[in-house]
Amino acid sequence: MSCHLTFSSIGLLGFGAFGRLVAAHLAPHLPCLVHDPALVPGTALPQGATATSLSEAAGCDLVILAMAVADMAAACRAIAPHLRPATVVADVGSVKLGPAAIMRAHLPAHVGLVGTHPLFGPQSARDGIAGRKIAICPIRGKAHLPVAAFLRARLGLRVIITTPEAHDREAATVQGLTHLIAQALHRMAPLPSRMTTTSFDLLIQAADMVRHDPPGVLAAIESANPFAAPVRAEFQALIAGLDRAYAAPD
Repeated sequence: MSCHLTFSSIGLLGFGAFGRLVAAHLAPHLPCLVHDPALVPGTALPQGATATSLSEAAGCDLVILAMAVADMAAACRAIAPHLRPATVVADVGSVKLGPAAIMRAHLPAHVGLVGTHPLFGPQSARDGIAGRKIAICPIRGKAHLPVAAFLRARLGLRVIITTPEAHDREAATVQGLTHLIAQALHRMAPLPSRMTTTSFDLLIQAADMVRHDPPGVLAAIESANPFAAPVRAEFQALIAGLDRAYAAPD
């Protein structure tokens, strides 16, 4: 199965917080056709982006699924009849094993499949994305090669080629613990703001980058990643052990 070596158009399915980030950075480079049933008519779009129908967005060379993992199967079934041969379909989810299985199951064999996970979000990308990391997972065919080349050349991203399983194993710690700690700190509010140390300020800064993520993102990171629960259990056991050590008499 062949795939496009270069892209002339991008179909973006989903215009939530991350979909808007995707459009803002891709539309200056290629025409970006956006479809989201929740998109209100008259919504301001980045220059180069156009609201369109699902079938038109699915007819692009590169189709990006920017929605919650829970909504991905329905989206794949909806676009499947409209995908042209050699089209590349990519997702941008925070987990990769689940989306990879969904795309394989519901998208036709004549399209290339690639999993992506931009390792940044609207908060951390406020000052630009050049030099930021993105994970790329080959799923079907060689579709990851033109995607990786585009991301390096056009957006200046640092591309990490990995597998869905290897990605989820690392993300269970990298994202799972970050969001767990952020949610715990949020529930401890109000936190001190006067006598703080640099390390505490950095901890709060890191927590603030993720604590406003949509519920679907948190659900994917903590529930849809099969490796997240064991990481949380290990972390909680270590905390409990430290608590017992510090509570013990000298």
